[in-house]
Parts: sequence; structure tokens; C-alpha cells
Amino acid sequence: MLRSMTGFGHCEYTENDITVTVEIKTVNHRYCDIFLRIPKQISSLEEQVRSLVNDRIHRGKIDVYINYDNKSSNDQEVILDESLAKAYYSALKKITDNLGLRDDITASTIARFPDIIKVEKKEDNDYIAEILKKAVSVAIDEVIEMRTREGQKLKENLFDILDNIEKFIEKIEQKAPIVVEEYKEKLEQRLSELIDIQKVDPARIATEVALFADKCNIDEELTRLNSHISQMRDMLNAGSPVGKKADFLIQEMNREVNTIGSKANNLDITRNVVELKSEIEKLREQIQNIE
Repeated sequence: MLRSMTGFGHCEYTENDITVTVEIKTVNHRYCDIFLRIPKQISSLEEQVRSLVNDRIHRGKIDVYINYDNKSSNDQEVILDESLAKAYYSALKKITDNLGLRDDITASTIARFPDIIKVEKKEDNDYIAEILKKAVSVAIDEVIEMRTREGQKLKENLFDILDNIEKFIEKIEQKAPIVVEEYKEKLEQRLSELIDIQKVDPARIATEVALFADKCNIDEELTRLNSHISQMRDMLNAGSPVGKKADFLIQEMNREVNTIGSKANNLDITRNVVELKSEIEKLREQIQNIE
């Protein structure tokens, strides 16, 4: 399916008092640019998250925001800084000895000082990685679903533009064979106005007409342009990722149209070339939204 580059996905997943919230936003970008904000406690899982996103979303600016909350009491660990406790005790003992105070230093007294006892959570990275993978996958599913819906609308619009392009090409194809004949008639008319045309060598006129016909021949350009349109339709039907290939194909279409414009020695063809360039620009703008 064809996908746009605009999407949003959200998932809040809880398992065994561990909650992971994932929010993903995507917008247009020439490449795949992932910005990830992840809590410090699970920062070691950053590359896994990037890999999950990159495997399924191939183009766009992708913002991934992750919140992590672990309320599981089983994962708590009490850590005693014994060396710091001894240092505090030595300092208190020195104070009592120097000032002649009663020695009533207890464990609870020392435990009140900062950094003596810390409570930390023991993180099981493998288990958390599985939970995180589930949440990220659901969020990505929502992003892809939205991008697919938008992509279908874009596809319809792109096919309409291609239809319009083909109509202008058809007008040019109808006019192109007449251009040489019109040139021959104008040449003969001008010569008759200047000199007695009976005195002009018919072979010379035929040579001039042949040179003009070769100079303004656009058959190859029209053939390649029709081929590019056919390829574009096939690409859009094949589905994403297709944006970068389509960008290149549009450049080639512009090249052919510019060549037709430079060769055309006819007002009607020139007008249709202007319309063609306008439609191709619309095509280019819409392709910027495609993954």
C-alpha cells in the first residue's frame, strides 16, 4: 500500500506494575530521521527501539517519546554505603570526644545522613525490552494505519494529475505532425512574397523542410515521457517505499518536457508544455508526502 509520511501513534502498556507509554509522530522528510527521547533507566534499550522503528517506517522525520514507570516492589534493592557510614561515625565520635558529650550515637542516627542508604530498582532489561517492544509495535501499527489512509487519498490525487498530464501530451502528439507541414506552407508563402517561387529549386525547399523537421522532432521525447508516466503508475500501485524513486522519475519527466519546449516551434505546443510543467510541479509537491 502507498503511505504518506504523516502519522501519529500512541500506546500505553502495563504488565506486572511496569507501565510503558510510547508516542510516535511522523512528518515529511527527505530521509529517515529518528529522534528518540527515552528515560535514563532504560537508555540501554535505545538501539533496539530505533531498530524496531526503522524496520517498519522507511522515510520521514520520526519523533519517538517514551515514558517508563516501574512500581514493582520486587525489583527494589536497598544499598548501604558502609564506608560513608564509618566516616560519619568517626566524625560524630570525634565531636563527642572533643566536646565531652555523652556518646549516644546509634545506627538510626547515622542512617539519617544523606546517601548512607539508597533504594534502587533492579531493572531486568530483557523483560523490560519485551514490554517496550510490545508498546512500540502497537504505536507503530497506529502510525502505519494513519499513513496508509493518507496514502490512499494521495494516490487518488496523483493518478488524477497523471491523467491530466496524459491529456496535454495527447494534444501535443496531435499537433506535432502538423508543425512541419505548417512550416513548409509558411516558407513557400514567404518566398513567394519575396521572389518568384517558380525560380526556387524544389529540392532546396525540401532540404530546408527536412532540416526543420529533424530539428523540431519530439517523437523520442514524447515516447520517453509516456514511458515515465507508465512507470510512475506502476510505482504507485506497487506501494511504499517509493518516494525517492518517484522523485528521480519526476526529474526525468521535467527533462523531457523542457526538451519538448525548446524544440517546439508552435504556439499551441508551447502552451501545452507550460500546462505540462504546471501539472508535473503538482506531482512533485505531492510526491514529497509519500514514503
